[in-house]
Amino acid sequence: MVEVFKTNIAKVGQSKLLVKKLLQHFPSSYINFDLDDCDNVLRVEGDNICPEKIITLVTEHGYQCEALA
Repeated sequence: MVEVFKTNIAKVGQSKLLVKKLLQHFPSSYINFDLDDCDNVLRVEGDNICPEKIITLVTEHGYQCEALA
C-alpha cells in the first residue's frame, strides 16, 4: 500500500525529524519526502498504513498534512 500526502514541510532537517517520528509508528514502512515537488510530498509505503494516524502525527508537530488522491 502507498499513501501520498501534501505537506508544508520545506526543509531537509524538518523532513528527517518527521521520518524518524513516523518510523517509530510504522517501523516496516518506507517513508520519504520530495521537497522539490510543489506539494512537498510525503510518501509512505508499507503494510497496515493508517492515513489518519500519519496526518495526526505530522500535524501534532505543527505542520500541515493532507492526503492526495
